[in-house]
Amino acid sequence: MKVKTLPLSGKTSQFILRGFLFLIIFFSCFGVFAESWQENSAVFQNIESVSPQWRFFADGIGYIHGKITQPQIEFWAVEIDLDSPNTRIVVKNGAENIGGALSTRVSSFVRDNNLLAGINAVPFDIVSSLENQPIINMGLVISDGVMLSRVNSYYDAIVFYENETAAICRQAEIRSFETIKNAIGGFHQILADREPASRTLNRIEKHPRSAAGVSANGKRIVLLVIDGRRADSLGATEKETAQILAKLGSSSGLNFDGGGSSALALRYPDGNVKTANQPVHNGIPGRERAVAGCLGIAVTR
Repeated sequence: MKVKTLPLSGKTSQFILRGFLFLIIFFSCFGVFAESWQENSAVFQNIESVSPQWRFFADGIGYIHGKITQPQIEFWAVEIDLDSPNTRIVVKNGAENIGGALSTRVSSFVRDNNLLAGINAVPFDIVSSLENQPIINMGLVISDGVMLSRVNSYYDAIVFYENETAAICRQAEIRSFETIKNAIGGFHQILADREPASRTLNRIEKHPRSAAGVSANGKRIVLLVIDGRRADSLGATEKETAQILAKLGSSSGLNFDGGGSSALALRYPDGNVKTANQPVHNGIPGRERAVAGCLGIAVTR
């Protein structure tokens, strides 16, 4: 039996063509950006010599993969210009769940929300590699003006305001939520006025780290992950993490949940999403932990 097809109208044909062109542009933005993520890393002799050798690709988004020889630290960072009209900050509770938060890997967070990049943030209650398990955020999560997890008065947060600026704040000192568009908690502020915070000075423990930095004018943020528990990347102290954030242009910085939770996930040219760094969950290199609240970047065109 021959199947008849209906002829397309001129408007329908134009609509399909525009949609096809949109998809080409959309995925080419991802492709150009992510392909360059695989280029050779920048090598620095020490933390003092780290410089922001950003590769800029998609509308105010830059990327750097760096290796420091003394001490041995490998790091990845993404910089976002909050004034860029085609980028959008995305904050989620974890996996989508009406009744509360469910655990998710950062790579799943990026993939499921059609993001370009994402990082873990809030500390949480249950450590596991299993996704979609009930989980409690141990701090503030605000997504598009909706509070999903309440303030933890002991910890700090990165806050994104309606005027497209960001700041590191004490969660307990936030007096009004009316002008906050997104916010996500971490542990403590580790960088203030481009100097390591006093709490970092006597802490010598080295761990994998996830962190966020904010420029002095609040218009640019840096998402940073540092590998640890590897022979060639020993992790970083809170002070070293703060110093790297400062070298990458941040004036203030927040230490996110680290250790086996630390993951920065990126979208690659073939559409696949994977972590740029090597998470180490339960002592297993490459195994990604399921976490709670995450922070990501979407490209809107």
